[in-house]
Amino acid sequence: MTRQRVGLVLFVIAVVWAIAWGAIVSLSVDSALNTYTMEELKETAWAMDGTLMMLWGLFGVPLGALVAGIGLWLHTGAKCSTILISGIGIALSIFVGLMFTSLGHFPLLFGIGGTLILLLFFGTVWFWARERAALGDAGVTAADLRLIGYVFLVITAWFTCGALSQPFATAFEGEAPISPIHIMIFFVLGWLFLFLSYYQSRQLAAAAPEKAAETEPAEEA
Repeated sequence: MTRQRVGLVLFVIAVVWAIAWGAIVSLSVDSALNTYTMEELKETAWAMDGTLMMLWGLFGVPLGALVAGIGLWLHTGAKCSTILISGIGIALSIFVGLMFTSLGHFPLLFGIGGTLILLLFFGTVWFWARERAALGDAGVTAADLRLIGYVFLVITAWFTCGALSQPFATAFEGEAPISPIHIMIFFVLGWLFLFLSYYQSRQLAAAAPEKAAETEPAEEA
């Protein structure tokens, strides 16, 4: 089996794995969390320190996303060094990021992270603008869709920061947390427009050979 096929198989397995844990199993997790108290939850299969909860939280979607990336690198012919370094880097970043949760909440660090997100967003869209100016008419639609996706994702980051920091703020002690449904809506819109941008790019790439074939006879004449 070629590397391209191995990569495709890994990608399909990762998709099934991530959807199974992230969508189907999550229904059981949500049901348990909304049915039992913390003490009662300890007596179920979904105890917070139990094996199933660890598998769901650490090895569900995160592992699926990592394997999907590795599969697509293989499928597109990336070098083994690129796959190895990138895969290890992502895995270590996940591990280090999760280690920070045991250190408690640091508002200053939270603020620094938010500021970096903003700076990276504005830097990204600045380079996006330079790239769009150099595109032909055929490519600007895909680029515009990508910008909309970026905007929704940075808006999502802003509201996510607000929702996650609220439980640690003195002013909100004893207050009921707000529903994060708006955050989910913005997440979906952000990823939707990024998907549409790449879909549009793929359609243009597929149509390019046909257009070239149509113009060749006219040029020869």
